[in-house]
Amino acid sequence: MSPDRPRLLLVHAHPDDESIATGATMARYAAEGAQVTLVTCTLGELGEIIPPSLARLAADSDDRLGEYRIGELAAACAALGVTDHRFLGGPGRWRDSGMMGTAGNDDPRCFWRADLDEAAAVLAEVIDEVRPQVLVSYDSDGGYGHPDHIQAHRVAWRAFEQAGSGQAGSGQARRWRPAKFYAIARPEDGAATTRIDADAWFGAKLAAMRAHATQITVTAPYFALSDGVQRLARGTEYYTVLADPDGAAGADGRETDLFAGAL
Repeated sequence: MSPDRPRLLLVHAHPDDESIATGATMARYAAEGAQVTLVTCTLGELGEIIPPSLARLAADSDDRLGEYRIGELAAACAALGVTDHRFLGGPGRWRDSGMMGTAGNDDPRCFWRADLDEAAAVLAEVIDEVRPQVLVSYDSDGGYGHPDHIQAHRVAWRAFEQAGSGQAGSGQARRWRPAKFYAIARPEDGAATTRIDADAWFGAKLAAMRAHATQITVTAPYFALSDGVQRLARGTEYYTVLADPDGAAGADGRETDLFAGAL
């Protein structure tokens, strides 16, 4: 692995989160030669299924949705040009927790109930292997309050905080600390520090979203989840730097490169 090669590590909660929130960014950096690594924390076992023909996969039936979504995620990563994808702790190590306040939150297997230090230590091993200059996850609210998104932030932040401190959770000293930590932001978020123009890879993002057919329907440039509400998909994606904000701002005061100041 080249020591000066740009390396980006993204920590997402469920399959499809990567494509909806960061798909264009991932496709752009992968096409530009960066090492893009995706860590997904659950299999998304409790997702609501759109195609009636696949309803049997639901948790209250065959409970095989998570297994099915492994294939969807593989297809999405292929569309984005991402070749390095891992499930945190291996496929199914932690289960989808469902929306806040639902019964899934009480499942002892769920990610919401994961021991924070244990999960962070598992992520730390990936960080030490990949040596990313940039780490991306969610903000402390998980973007919209989903337990697994909140926990993904906590795990990623704990692993980032402990980098280089000798606290690996496994008795081994940490060797690698990412230069920057970003949270995914919305276009309307005034606190967003970084705008990534990846319109040239918008088609790849849409293809990745289509791969998640149990969760998403796409009618470009719009997409819908199980609620059927049409949402605008974008090739420009936004982030807020949470640690080491030493990048170079563009004309509108925002960074235009996640690796600005990180290499």
